[in-house]
Amino acid sequence: MEIERRLIRVDSFRELFNAIKADGRIIIGPSARNGKIIFREIGNFDEIATDYVQTTQSSKEASFPRTEKILDYSKNTEGISVKGSELGAIPEVVLWGTRPCDAMGIGELSAIFNWDYRDELYNNRLEQITVISFSCNKADEYCFCTSVGGNPGNTQGSDILFTRTDDNGNCLAEIVTEKGSGIAALTPGLFEKEGKTDKVKYLASVPVRFDREQVRKKLDKFFESEQWVEQSLKCLGCGACAYVCPTCACFDIQDEKHGKSGSRVRCWDSCGFSLFTLHTSGHNPREVQSERWRQRIMHKFSYMPDRLSVYGCTGCGRCSRACPADMNILEQLISIQEAEA
Repeated sequence: MEIERRLIRVDSFRELFNAIKADGRIIIGPSARNGKIIFREIGNFDEIATDYVQTTQSSKEASFPRTEKILDYSKNTEGISVKGSELGAIPEVVLWGTRPCDAMGIGELSAIFNWDYRDELYNNRLEQITVISFSCNKADEYCFCTSVGGNPGNTQGSDILFTRTDDNGNCLAEIVTEKGSGIAALTPGLFEKEGKTDKVKYLASVPVRFDREQVRKKLDKFFESEQWVEQSLKCLGCGACAYVCPTCACFDIQDEKHGKSGSRVRCWDSCGFSLFTLHTSGHNPREVQSERWRQRIMHKFSYMPDRLSVYGCTGCGRCSRACPADMNILEQLISIQEAEA
């Protein structure tokens, strides 16, 4: 559908929030906890955080949970019975307060989970999610969305995108999808007619720091570069970067057994872990951290564009903010672009 532009007053957001709650939907949004801004279920409008550049972790857990049950099984005298997940029991969720880089990441996750196999769990969760994003009016030194095809006011992946257009907090509302129209229809009186507001002047300034296509081309001949060792010297292999990333989709599958019954679950994993590629034989094709760091960069900026026609990075900068060893992916990508062929 064509994007519909409306105006919403700052004092109308509470009423919109309450209308969504009254409609029976779960609202997951940014909230302050222990000095961090995290996504969690919101029960009251006053719990929502608004003054932040970026949340600590991404919003991907709504469609790709940290741990997720795949099936239950039990053994008895007649054999083994298996019960799959109840896809119809997935609740309707509104993601409130995502940034455009998180919303953009939904498309990249979807490309992964629909590459050679359509993942029912992921797709059914995503079908129940409506994304209400807010443009960025400030950024920090870790932000680089404009270097990977995004921008602080990007509508990609959002069902509604709000952009603050004055000091009072009034917003331009861009209704992008039918899901967004459904939310607006809950309180039609709140969405007023809008003129021709130029939202660009209200957005944060995020300069382009590198050319992703140049990085991609450089990586084609960069596999054996000694620079991977230099870049990875500080890496602890902790996996924090993968766990806060909006597009990392590596997972493991575990069986949790309790006597003659149990569950099979999938849980987040990371290519940065030393056990990620360990074979039963004891052989590990990525036995040192430099090879694991190389895999992370190659996957996001070479393998995914080649196979899925999307890049595996939205420029949110969370991995660099979260790294306990102060590794900065932006600096690493710039050094790859500037490296001699």
